[in-house]
Amino acid sequence: MCDPCYNAALRSRGRCARCGEVRRLVAPPGTAADTCAICAGVPVTHSCSDCGTQDKLYEKGRCSRCSLRRRARELLSAGTSHVPPEMAEAFEAITAARQPRSALNWLRNGAGASLLADVAAGRLAATHEALDAHPHRRGADYPRHILTAAGTLPPRDEELARTGQWLAGLLARAGDPASRRLVQPFATWQVMRRLRRSTAASTRPRSPTAHARNQIKAAAGFPARLASRGQSLASCRHADLDDWLTTGPGAWQVRGFLTWAARRGHCRPFTIPGPGRAHGAATSPDQRRALAARLLHDSSLDPTDRVAGCLLLLYGQQLSRIAALTTGQVTRRDDAVFVRPGQHDVPVPGPPGAALHELIRNGRAYTGVGSPARTRWLFPGGMPGKPITASQLGERLRALGIYAMPGRRAALPGLAAKMPAAVLADLLHLSPGPAVRWVHQAAGDWSRYAAELARERVHQT
Repeated sequence: MCDPCYNAALRSRGRCARCGEVRRLVAPPGTAADTCAICAGVPVTHSCSDCGTQDKLYEKGRCSRCSLRRRARELLSAGTSHVPPEMAEAFEAITAARQPRSALNWLRNGAGASLLADVAAGRLAATHEALDAHPHRRGADYPRHILTAAGTLPPRDEELARTGQWLAGLLARAGDPASRRLVQPFATWQVMRRLRRSTAASTRPRSPTAHARNQIKAAAGFPARLASRGQSLASCRHADLDDWLTTGPGAWQVRGFLTWAARRGHCRPFTIPGPGRAHGAATSPDQRRALAARLLHDSSLDPTDRVAGCLLLLYGQQLSRIAALTTGQVTRRDDAVFVRPGQHDVPVPGPPGAALHELIRNGRAYTGVGSPARTRWLFPGGMPGKPITASQLGERLRALGIYAMPGRRAALPGLAAKMPAAVLADLLHLSPGPAVRWVHQAAGDWSRYAAELARERVHQT
């Protein structure tokens, strides 16, 4: 027997026809086995010395789960077998991993495991500042999330913190002192202050910082380009600005900086056009129906993909909104499942509702090592305590042939034709103006519908 088949046989267990216990079935030999070794009167092999589970054994006669507990205790107790109280939640989260073998590999080879050991032993302070100062900052991010999810570290907006660190590095690398004196107050008091305000008012699990970074990069790049040509912002002319706008599609984002600078007398006022509205193709109706049919009826698909794909293709939801859904936004009443993407519950009937209920009941098949056993996220991600990212969710759907923007464009006209603009705006998180335009384009103007309905009633009477 080859090694993969041998390992699969060791891990295969079923309910014994005689005693009713879930054990390895050995009699009669072959795939028809329905009796455990104890009931069959044959020697029991590969039984865990700690818990008695019949499974593939790892170290010193222990199963993967018991081996994981022993290694995690050794790691987080500094060899004393006593896990510090502040690390107890992290210990429980690591040992509750859905895939103990993956967690064992992470403890053995993961860079973050040694950092957790340093924190537990007191060699590294359990603070965000200490982890920020670590020479391997990216390697420190994963244990940071474990400690934050466990309550050892206070919650922190990581995207906002990283943007602040990125800004400090950008200003430190700025070569022209005059440009730095202009960019620093704009970035600090205009862009970052606005970003902090929007972050404080938002309920999103991740703060979108790309626009803020692009504004700051444009603000730093334009004066640097002028300085390389022996010019200053005060001497800048429209020809210089036009030349800058040809450098790339994001060059227009210098508009905020120049408006700020003009108000403070650093340059003359400029008029800069914004970006053009992006238009793209939509998934064809036939392709959308075929994709939706597969999501509805192919039970072999992962519930994560079925639910996310249906919310995109049938309900027009954005990937970022889908990824941030919580279990509290899903309710079940009278055998009906509802999801609340906005202020109101939306029914999810049939197979999508069943998949949604299954996802809440069983959770995702894989989450990151150190993730809490209980989470409020409908789609928990690889980082402990965080939901899946929109990009990861998009990759999963693309593997099924579902593309986010074309699929959402295909869903919007049908939704706009069936509901008033106010309901559409709540469902899709649109402002009133775009929602009204979508309803008009879909020939679903509810004022005309009400007028037609009134005329029909008059004629009937």
